[in-house]
Amino acid sequence: MVSPGQPAGPSGAAPSLLVVLSGPSGVGKDAVIERMKERALPFHYAVTATTRPRRPSEREGVDYCFLSEEDYDRLLAEGGFLEHAHVYQHRYGVPKAPLQQALAEGRDVIVRTDVQGARTIRRLVPEAVLVFLAPPSGEELERRLSSRKTDSPEARRLRLETARQEMARAADFEYVLISETDRLDQTVDRLLAIVAAEKARVGRQPVRL
Repeated sequence: MVSPGQPAGPSGAAPSLLVVLSGPSGVGKDAVIERMKERALPFHYAVTATTRPRRPSEREGVDYCFLSEEDYDRLLAEGGFLEHAHVYQHRYGVPKAPLQQALAEGRDVIVRTDVQGARTIRRLVPEAVLVFLAPPSGEELERRLSSRKTDSPEARRLRLETARQEMARAADFEYVLISETDRLDQTVDRLLAIVAAEKARVGRQPVRL
């Protein structure tokens, strides 16, 4: 049996997965990935590039790759992003090369992106596994977004409006996970169960980027 994130055996029976974790802003995507890292789960975690300023608590190359507009434009012109978009007045993109290397090494890849980005990846990479992370309720999502100290009132209003629109896209995903407050490990365990089920699926094709 091949564990999630580990290379397949000599038979190559379990192709590496590209798992897209998406959902509305404030639902807990970052928290899920951080807990996976804390548990030393052997995935490759994609690092998104962005042109927005780095916040004091953020680490270059860990939380994001912070690019100048010029460097972002260069990578874009080279076709170096798996997906890219303008989000909240800034540009974001998932660099493709590290993902290609990880997949070639037989490692499962986790990509965190918004709903728009997930739809783009679905179109470009049909083999990807799309997982939608949802809040227990609309009221809980609003509470989480309202508690963010890094956003202005206008930014919080925009995020909440966008989150409501994104919730309506959950049916576009293969899986929906409920991100319950104070049950982070349970959410991670359910995600691992999805990965194990997908790796065991007969006829799964290798990911091609």
